[in-house]
Amino acid sequence: MKVRLLVGAAALLGLAACGTPTAGTATPTPVAQEKDAPVAAAVQIPAGQKLVGKYQAEGVQTYSCQGNAWKGLEPTATLMDKNDEPIIIHSRGPVWISTVDGSAVEATPVEGAKNDVKGAVPELLLKAKAVRGDGLFGKVTFVQRLATEGGVAPAGGCKAGAQTSVPYKALYTFYAAN
Repeated sequence: MKVRLLVGAAALLGLAACGTPTAGTATPTPVAQEKDAPVAAAVQIPAGQKLVGKYQAEGVQTYSCQGNAWKGLEPTATLMDKNDEPIIIHSRGPVWISTVDGSAVEATPVEGAKNDVKGAVPELLLKAKAVRGDGLFGKVTFVQRLATEGGVAPAGGCKAGAQTSVPYKALYTFYAAN
């Protein structure tokens, strides 16, 4: 992680030295990936969609204790662009809000579109149910939660009313109709 940050910082310094603008732009920069990880059939995007962006997320999945069992309450995460700049806030809804242009998308899981991941929250396909603004999320129709790590509720019982937050990571991809 530190090496990647150092390489990224060096690249930014090199661009800045050449006079290429690296800050102050209003367009979020999608995550650049050398190779895309395979996507399970259950969470594939339907035909007729185009990629809007891919963003790495780090945050927590918060659970509350109900009836001696942990139940999902809400996610809280920050999504980063390819320069590791935080540009999206993810929270209960689930909703994603661009901190660059204020646009937002709220989505709901597509029934049956889930891929279980050992030791992590499942990968999901979600369909937009509401969008706001003309920016990044203004035309989003689908969201994928992929490459999940962690975030699983603790095993065993719990005391009514208790809450706990479990760290997780994921790759979120956003699509709009062609």
